[in-house]
Amino acid sequence: MKSTGFLALNAPFLGAGVLMTFASSFGQTFFISIFAGEIRQAFDLSHGQWGGIYALGTTMSAIVMVWAGGLTDTYRVRVLGPGVLLGLAAACLAMAVNPFVWALPAIIFALRFFGQGMSSHIAVVAMARWFVATRGRALSIASLGFAFGEATLPFLFVSLMTIVDWRVLWIVGVLLCLAGVPVLARLLGKERIPGSHSQSESSLGMRGQHWDRGQVLRSPLFWVMVPAILGPAAFNTSFFFHQVAFAETKGWSHVDLVAFFPLYTLMAIGAMMVSGWALDRFGTARLMPLYQLPMAVSFLIFAIATGPGTMFWGFLFLALTTGANSTLPNAFWAEFYGTTHIGSIKALAAAVMVLGSAIGPGLTGWLLDRSFGLEQQFVAIAAYFAFVTAVMVFGIRKAAQSLPQDAFR
Repeated sequence: MKSTGFLALNAPFLGAGVLMTFASSFGQTFFISIFAGEIRQAFDLSHGQWGGIYALGTTMSAIVMVWAGGLTDTYRVRVLGPGVLLGLAAACLAMAVNPFVWALPAIIFALRFFGQGMSSHIAVVAMARWFVATRGRALSIASLGFAFGEATLPFLFVSLMTIVDWRVLWIVGVLLCLAGVPVLARLLGKERIPGSHSQSESSLGMRGQHWDRGQVLRSPLFWVMVPAILGPAAFNTSFFFHQVAFAETKGWSHVDLVAFFPLYTLMAIGAMMVSGWALDRFGTARLMPLYQLPMAVSFLIFAIATGPGTMFWGFLFLALTTGANSTLPNAFWAEFYGTTHIGSIKALAAAVMVLGSAIGPGLTGWLLDRSFGLEQQFVAIAAYFAFVTAVMVFGIRKAAQSLPQDAFR
């Protein structure tokens, strides 16, 4: 199918995916972290205390995601989506008006659960279920919402904070989430029925079957993939979560650092679109094992960067993995485990990912409080990704022998 025909035929469904991934921005670390300095100052928190609160709220959301993510196997997006957007709007409002430090973990939980967790989960599960032969393209297009939010919101809101109180800016998030409710209802007025669609155009996983959640948990491949799911979530999150501290370490202003973000996002979009095309052409079995190597290179560069020229290369390599991470892992679960229970299976992966995003900021903040600098940490993080790559090469290639023959298209 030509790209123009694909877009025209599927515009409402793809648009719903873009809307949900963009809305997730208000619960993503790249957005919350731009207020890190103001939150720490308002509640008199150290790096470690703020990281601990963030880790606690995020861990709570990971636990709830194991159950809530499976709702996508039962309910349509037009039913779940508006409820999630309303919950995210309420979380943004709570952050805007909250005066109590003890309430921060609950607010972070709500932002992470409705934003990073359910908004993005609904979008990627819908794309994985609704599209089979063009799954890569659908995932890459839907993920443009992530990219647009990442490209525009940090620089815009950091700039606005120079003239507007940071709490007021969270009200903007409330209004945008509320505006998304009628738009989503309009886009999915004639939503595909997930069950019937997946039965007519289903894709089988390993051993020619659809795996359920229990079978996945007993599968060695799932546990091989856990470190790979944790890594980008933990350490990409850490990088953006501690962006203020990183800028201070390098002797730059915060605005100078976030000025790289739109360029980084554009490069990630390019990597995402290429990975979506490559996924449809080659399948995840060939692409997954090596896609985290660029992230190892990026953290090494960040550790030694001294100026804008060096930082550009760091963001380039980071973008290569970030872009691929928007498509490959989400398609991986459908390709290796089938699509009938994809919501419940993806919920497991989402919970691990959310848990990783809790561990990363908490761990790096704890190390910062103990004078273990970010540059030293980044070298260790690069070594972690090299190790994960070796594990994936072995595990995925072995499991791929059980895939249907057409998986190697």
